[in-house]
Amino acid sequence: MTPRPGAPRPPAHGWAVPPETPAELTTRLRPVRSRRPVRAAAAVACVVLGLGLIGGAAAGTWLTGDGTGRDADRDTYAKVRGMWHNVPVDTLFPRTLKGAKAGPGGAERVWNRVAVAPDSGCGPALDPLLTKTLQPVGCGRVVRATYTDATASSLVTVGLVFTEADQQAMLALHNRFTTERLGERRDLMPRALPAEGTPAAGFGSEQRASWTVDVVTEAPVVVFAVSGFADGRPVTDPQPAQAATADGATSTQAQSGLGHDAAGVAAAIERTLRTAARQATEKAE
Repeated sequence: MTPRPGAPRPPAHGWAVPPETPAELTTRLRPVRSRRPVRAAAAVACVVLGLGLIGGAAAGTWLTGDGTGRDADRDTYAKVRGMWHNVPVDTLFPRTLKGAKAGPGGAERVWNRVAVAPDSGCGPALDPLLTKTLQPVGCGRVVRATYTDATASSLVTVGLVFTEADQQAMLALHNRFTTERLGERRDLMPRALPAEGTPAAGFGSEQRASWTVDVVTEAPVVVFAVSGFADGRPVTDPQPAQAATADGATSTQAQSGLGHDAAGVAAAIERTLRTAARQATEKAE
């Protein structure tokens, strides 16, 4: 991913959000190679169409659409595996995210990006036990960003783990997460991404309040998000987003919207990727 220099920052509400952390300026994400529009559109479409089925839709193939093209599946997996370094940062992690009916009671939500981390292995981004849990699919690279809501009262770190696995291995991991309810285990929470000079300066492990981890079966990708309060208060009883967004939930995460933030930002990243793929395809045509 390569940052787009000179892009305007969206205005923050409530109080001003400082410029993004220098981590984005010194990121080790690979430069975008020049390539033909059709190839670029196809590559983006591959990752987006797969990510668009996050959360347990039936596994299939992006290119053939009939689930019978194993060669196409392998080709798609190979293409997606390199998306972490050949798609611009503002495509993977837009500066502003909007979630229609993404908040408690169907409220609209807006999140502003305050930091982007250099690409890394799983170690810096995930707690050791989650890293171990992902070993069967192989951790290729991880890319992350942190967002704050429009009032700068909550923070969300969202990330994409690009794995080395094939579709069968990703399906097996997805099934394990589902049957063993691994996404609800506190010891498998992803890490927060703090950033000095931003509202996320104090966003660490003790501030994690709600989280979500989704294993995609149509692509070698694991999507995660973790939320917390922007004032740095510690949270002693974190709750998975699925529980915090359930009807009738009365926890702190439910009432503050932190569960909705974690789930909403992950979903918003998916939507922006799908939109980018559609626009790239239309331009190529």
